[in-house]
Amino acid sequence: MPPSSPDRFHKRLRVLLWSGAAVLTVTTAGLLVLRDQAAPTVVYSGEADIRSDFELVDHTGHPVTEADYADRWQLVFFGFTNCPDVCPTTLAYMATTLDLLGEDADRVAPLFITVDPERDTPEVMADYVANFHPRLVGLTGSPTQAAAAAQSFKVYHEHMADAQAPDGYTMAHAGHIYLMRPDGRFEAVFLEGDQPPEDLAEEIEMRLDQEGRS
Repeated sequence: MPPSSPDRFHKRLRVLLWSGAAVLTVTTAGLLVLRDQAAPTVVYSGEADIRSDFELVDHTGHPVTEADYADRWQLVFFGFTNCPDVCPTTLAYMATTLDLLGEDADRVAPLFITVDPERDTPEVMADYVANFHPRLVGLTGSPTQAAAAAQSFKVYHEHMADAQAPDGYTMAHAGHIYLMRPDGRFEAVFLEGDQPPEDLAEEIEMRLDQEGRS
């Protein structure tokens, strides 16, 4: 069956984003790289320090916690909708990975958690995630809730004044993609520029196969 018009639009958008990735190579380390000299180094002392633990609101307006995704692996990325480069590129990358997983994508919850909850309301998140993949879930909440979620994943993010940015500020943030186990424990972390989506899909498939054999 040929893809629907929205599906064709999303795939065309992802192609455009991937085509622009080469041009953005210098900047696609994200706002974190733009502030590289000032950004603190995140130190991990073990996987127990990184966990899926949050109370947020999804892009349909429903309160959710990590327990709502307990039957699936979680593919988690933190960013914000006004992000000019690394967020759209990474979300397009995640969307391509989901397409490559085929039916196994049902076993993965792709979560986009905002670090800018004051602007990223559920309505804004709904419009934004619809540009990338129908399975992508946008999560927001109060500033306190968003900060707590970022802390549970040990995600660096920082509010920074920027006269050229919308509303006069931007968000510096790390660009990691977290793969979390169905029980919320840390499994692995990836960066969009480190491997093609085919390799990320293979990494996920390997773990799904291992889970099926256990």
